[in-house]
Amino acid sequence: MKHLFLSPTEPRLRAGWRLLIQTILFLALTICFGILILVPYSLLGNGELSGFPYMLAGEVIEVFPITLSVFLARRFLDKRSFASLGFKLNWQALVDILAGITITFMMMGLIYLIMWSLGWIQFEGFSWEEAQPAAVVMNTLLIFLTFVLVGWNEELLCRGYHLQTFASSLNTFWGVAISSIIFGCLHLLNPNATWISAVGIFLAGLFLSYGYLRTRQLWLPIGLHIGWNFFEGAVFGFPVSGMEFYRLIRHTVSGPELWTGSAFGPEAGLVVLPALALGAVLVYGYSVVSRESEVESGKRV
Repeated sequence: MKHLFLSPTEPRLRAGWRLLIQTILFLALTICFGILILVPYSLLGNGELSGFPYMLAGEVIEVFPITLSVFLARRFLDKRSFASLGFKLNWQALVDILAGITITFMMMGLIYLIMWSLGWIQFEGFSWEEAQPAAVVMNTLLIFLTFVLVGWNEELLCRGYHLQTFASSLNTFWGVAISSIIFGCLHLLNPNATWISAVGIFLAGLFLSYGYLRTRQLWLPIGLHIGWNFFEGAVFGFPVSGMEFYRLIRHTVSGPELWTGSAFGPEAGLVVLPALALGAVLVYGYSVVSRESEVESGKRV
């Protein structure tokens, strides 16, 4: 605790104070933005918000408090730039995001194939068999937008401010470990959550942290996070951290809960482990190729 809160050698507060102040600022801004958005809705609408619209509204409410609180904390408490968290703007940023989304498609595809081959998935059909194409496209785009906001919010907070602030005071190992523990505990508030699911989310946090460590930018973990949620829920039809969403593939899941994760989703089951292993290999391979490409580009310049 001494190393977290006291520092006679740096012209800034130690990590513990900075994290505490950022958290308080985030909560205060969340309340303010929540009032600004939800009160007019309750006055103009029926006052009820549930399911998918609730999550979309929640992410819209959170994107401003998270971004603003981290920006202010980074600028005035950390004495560092917001971009130094890992937001270098160039073409590589777009490539990292797309690579992350592609990697998670293969990860979730592996989970689906494992469960289907073991007879734990009973395929029922596709969404477009019972709905108009326009409705399918609109619902898919809206849920993708929602997961873009989720990816930004959670990666900026967890792999951005939490991991890097803890690492600046302790070391990278503890920065990754503590930020991933917090990431797992935050998901205990989700429906159908258990301590087993929190362990699964903790492991997912380690995987996302690996994406940051391999590139030292947040764009790859943001892409991984977006793709993870989108392909898990909207495409392959699993619950996403305990929550059900519009899905393109309709099926029912049976089999042992220890392996499938049951109502929480694959993150709470052992089936996520081979997917995380595959993802780690793909992230490593991508980062090596990406780094070599940057070196070659630098030589040509």
